[in-house]
Amino acid sequence: MGYECFNVELSDKIAHVSMIRPERSNSMIPAFWSELPAIVDELSASGSARAMVLSAEGRHFCSGMDLEVFANDDSIGPAASSGHRSRRNERFRSTAMKLQDTFSSLERARMPVLAAIQGACVGGGIDLVSACDMRYATGDAFFSIAEINIGMTADVGTLQRMPKLVAEGIVRELAYTGRRWTAEEAMAHGFVNGVYDDHETLVDKVLDVAGEIASKSPMAVWGTKQTMHYTRDHSVSDGLEFIANWNAAMFDTDDMAEAFGAQMERREADFPDLYPLSDGLG
Repeated sequence: MGYECFNVELSDKIAHVSMIRPERSNSMIPAFWSELPAIVDELSASGSARAMVLSAEGRHFCSGMDLEVFANDDSIGPAASSGHRSRRNERFRSTAMKLQDTFSSLERARMPVLAAIQGACVGGGIDLVSACDMRYATGDAFFSIAEINIGMTADVGTLQRMPKLVAEGIVRELAYTGRRWTAEEAMAHGFVNGVYDDHETLVDKVLDVAGEIASKSPMAVWGTKQTMHYTRDHSVSDGLEFIANWNAAMFDTDDMAEAFGAQMERREADFPDLYPLSDGLG
């Protein structure tokens, strides 16, 4: 299937999803918001991808939401000021939540998502990468919570997820000022896992990390992702109970036996894929 905003390749259990609109700095046009969750949900449901790498073609990773979205969507564009106020406001809310779900799809995916970021990552771009499991960047990458510069409050995930990744005071400074945050600063504060000299090296390194993840038990990796997301949003005691319940239900002795056997025999472990998710009972 062809996409307007993305190219998708699946090899060796790794899904490489690339944004393919470099001429517009990979801005988020209307098609972006429907294509990304469809891609992620399909990869997750199939069980065929054990890790996903999200990258972008061109000089910049993502320049944020395209003005076309504001112009063409009646809930946030020029038509938003017309009609009954309560209906108008409800439509805005529903649109915002739909956009939020585009990035939430990255969190609910059964495989980890790794972002490879070069150049600008601004506005919606930070919403996007904040929902990924890990972030890696080139030395020329920079980040900006740019919504403040156009008179609005970021509303698609940055202000909710980024304070879980970076000290709150840092996020507040970036959100209040909209200033550029360099890759070196982002790494120093733990927002990115590594910084590389150029885009080719960056993508190769991120694919290497994805390959290492893909070599592990996909059930154990999924359980780890689920547990860390749950623990992020709950108390320590709630998180401990969650993992106890998860392992009581999901712990796979066959996977553990295969892991130990592969270590003893000095070979690569061979784990089965996650079962595909069914859309129904038929």
